[in-house]
Amino acid sequence: MSKLQEKIDLYKSKMKEIEPKFDEALLEKITKGLGPSIYNKDAETISCSQKSELERVRENFLKKKLGLNESDDKLDAAIEEVCEKMGKSNRNKYRAIFYYLLVKKFGKESLYA
Repeated sequence: MSKLQEKIDLYKSKMKEIEPKFDEALLEKITKGLGPSIYNKDAETISCSQKSELERVRENFLKKKLGLNESDDKLDAAIEEVCEKMGKSNRNKYRAIFYYLLVKKFGKESLYA
């Protein structure tokens, strides 16, 4: 089994804990879109307690990648909602799952079609 497939399987198993019914194909596409970052322990996860990291998610993913024009407050609220959904005490908030939840929240699945 390839390293990529191992990561996809890991993310799918973790995703089932958060949302039992989810779009597996979309999660795979988001994971592949993250490239080599998923193999770096620090880059693979998101820290909801690190303000600078959450700002990067807002600026680089929500605004640049997804093309969202909403106010920063609205985007920050969505990020906070995902942090809550994944669990504040969960130390492994995998970026692929975090992005998946944001893509679903904003209805941007078509970008990964």
